[in-house]
Amino acid sequence: MAEQKTNNSPGGDDTILQQQFMRAVSSFEGIILSQIDIKNRLADRLNYSIRTGLVILGLIAASILILLLTLSSQITRISAVVTEMNHDFTSVTTQMTAIKQAVGSMEKQVALLQQMDSHTRTMDQEMAVIATDLTTMRGSVEQISGNLTTVRSNVDNISQIISQMDLEVYGLGQEVHRMGQPARSMNRMIPLP
Repeated sequence: MAEQKTNNSPGGDDTILQQQFMRAVSSFEGIILSQIDIKNRLADRLNYSIRTGLVILGLIAASILILLLTLSSQITRISAVVTEMNHDFTSVTTQMTAIKQAVGSMEKQVALLQQMDSHTRTMDQEMAVIATDLTTMRGSVEQISGNLTTVRSNVDNISQIISQMDLEVYGLGQEVHRMGQPARSMNRMIPLP
């Protein structure tokens, strides 16, 4: 009986082992299939993630390209503005040089104004002297005018006297002519050689 048990048990053990092996293989196969399924799901998720990442990267690249194009156009405008500003600064520099020269000229002219001030003071003094001389001359002219008025009245008196003398001379001429009438008559009668 013991032999039958030993004979039965290895055969029975084989079937049990085979069944256990089959179960183990089927569970291993299930584990492998589930791992493959999980790997496929992870691979799909990874593919979706990669595709989403590529789309996002494409959008980012497009936005960066747009930004770069905008910046390049802006840089062109900025360089044009900077060039214009350089021209403006150059013109401002030349104008500042001209202003500096004008200020230097004005300083020289202001220095000349001080000399002119002293000359003006001298001229004021001379004008005051001229004004006093003109006042004196005005007084002299008034005296001359008074003297001329006196002379005019004297000339008028002389003219009247001369007019009277003319009348008297005319009267004398008439008298002489009248008094010479008898002498002329005598001269006609007895001419003298």
